[in-house]
Amino acid sequence: MSALPPETGLGYTPPVVRQLSVFLENKVGRLHDMLDVFQREPGLELCAISVLEASEHSVVRLISTNIKLASDLLKDDGWAFTATDLLVVRLQPGQTVEGLCLALLSVELNLRFAYPLLAGRVHEATMAISVDDHVFAGQVLRRRGFDLLGEADLVPPPTE
Repeated sequence: MSALPPETGLGYTPPVVRQLSVFLENKVGRLHDMLDVFQREPGLELCAISVLEASEHSVVRLISTNIKLASDLLKDDGWAFTATDLLVVRLQPGQTVEGLCLALLSVELNLRFAYPLLAGRVHEATMAISVDDHVFAGQVLRRRGFDLLGEADLVPPPTE
């Protein structure tokens, strides 16, 4: 788990993870073409992927073990994308997605979207979530015993 930043006069600031949202034509093979960009860099892993589809286009949300490198690769290859900060929450034994939602609901925070993580060093149930207020959500979730992860927590340990 990421080292917690020191408390400030404004309170706790949670670790965030950057998500890339890549815009694709809704055509056969376009998802593969975009994902193939990441094969050029050994060791670069996708930790999460979520595909939202509409009739003419799709949006691929992804989290990588090295978001700067992933962003540079997409930019160099001409892909249109945006970046957004998310919270990544690890569910400990006994914690549920319902409990996560209830914690946010109890303080009237909207959960915009959520999706699970796939890889990296994280082997427990882990969710990427987008909320109205990351700082407030981070404070609430931390008080309720949820672990929040940062980008460094997603990188696999070096192999010996």
